[in-house]
Amino acid sequence: MLLTASTETREHTGSYYAGTAIWQTNYPELQDHINCDVVVVGGGFSGVSTALELSEKGYKVVLLEANRISWGATGRNGGQIIGGIGHNIEQFESSIGKEGVKSIYAMGDECVEIIRERVKKYDIQCDLTWGYCDAAIKPRHIKSLEKWKEFNESRGYAHALRMVSKEELREKYINSKNYQGGLVNENGQGHCHVLNLCIGEARAAESLGAQLFEQSKVIEIVHGEHPKVITEKGSVSANKVVLCGNAYMGNLVTKLASKVLPSTSCIIATEPLNDDLIDKCMRSNVAVCDPRTALDYFRLSADKRLLFGGLSNYTGLQPSNLEGKMRNKMLDVFPELNNVSIDYGWSGQMGIGLNRMPQLGYLSENIMFVQAYSGHGVAPTHLMGRIISEAIDGNPERFDLFTKVNHWPWPGGKLLRRPAMAMGMMYYKMLDAF
Repeated sequence: MLLTASTETREHTGSYYAGTAIWQTNYPELQDHINCDVVVVGGGFSGVSTALELSEKGYKVVLLEANRISWGATGRNGGQIIGGIGHNIEQFESSIGKEGVKSIYAMGDECVEIIRERVKKYDIQCDLTWGYCDAAIKPRHIKSLEKWKEFNESRGYAHALRMVSKEELREKYINSKNYQGGLVNENGQGHCHVLNLCIGEARAAESLGAQLFEQSKVIEIVHGEHPKVITEKGSVSANKVVLCGNAYMGNLVTKLASKVLPSTSCIIATEPLNDDLIDKCMRSNVAVCDPRTALDYFRLSADKRLLFGGLSNYTGLQPSNLEGKMRNKMLDVFPELNNVSIDYGWSGQMGIGLNRMPQLGYLSENIMFVQAYSGHGVAPTHLMGRIISEAIDGNPERFDLFTKVNHWPWPGGKLLRRPAMAMGMMYYKMLDAF
């Protein structure tokens, strides 16, 4: 039976991750006034990583989540651990300099290693698996991947990258006629059960003294020397506030809402596949993305399901007939799965920034924010939590580097920004087709 959620509630959506989570969180709702050093708003990877990093440094931390830990994009994505921060970093060289560009590339490697180290340190059971492939659809994609490989090798990337031919790709990795070859990274990128990872990190923060509250929606932020965050039934006064709501912040802060466009992505999970069916689609347990703007992404889960995602849209709504549309996309890649049942189907919102670079900054001297990972956040969110904690702890160099990047509001305001973005995406989809 397909499990899906057409309406949002304060409990998890009907995803594969929620259906197979090792733990179910049940943190209390905030109903009092409390004080702390730092209050973090948002219980996804950004917020939980920030809370954990600060707790490791000895700060008294409170984390507020409106729903459940990992309820939003963190618990709904494809589970792909891909390095890199932002897109086309060289475009920001005039603002951050050559050394700044070099530093951000290095941080794009570090963000993956944070996950590797954290899973080991706290013994987080999240099906962490290494292996990733960029799959080329057209010959020009092969050329782009070759250049990307050469660039990473020239800057001393720590993990081996290997170009594979169309024949080798089908024989060893992705058994589909759709691809012309690919770039394989066996140990520097991979995939995991993201809900288990985030909950495991939350439990680690809690073990170090962090206080976590769920079902505690923030309705107001009061600025001042000691800012106050007010929820529906309680409040927190702190020395610092960190806002990590991303696409699910709503209009809590108008300035932030204008710079991030929530975009919907959809995923299905098949029934568990037998070995014969797996051989007909995925011959290696790697995570896969294609190079298109509106890309397909897929991988096997630990219990041998195919998780297949894509179908980005900018209405902010889950599309009708999610299962049927995603099944058709999956069958275009793997027609051999025609008789396979779909057990889960769900959607989630990504926070898209106009320049595709994560947005970090200050609303005031003691209120910080991070948002807009543009569909590429599992690993970068962990790095952002680290550099936010560094800044609070008196080492703001890396945080300040990101604040030098200019971010503009989406043009068109609330009424026109979605249609404008949809037209822009249509243009890029046309380019992808040629």
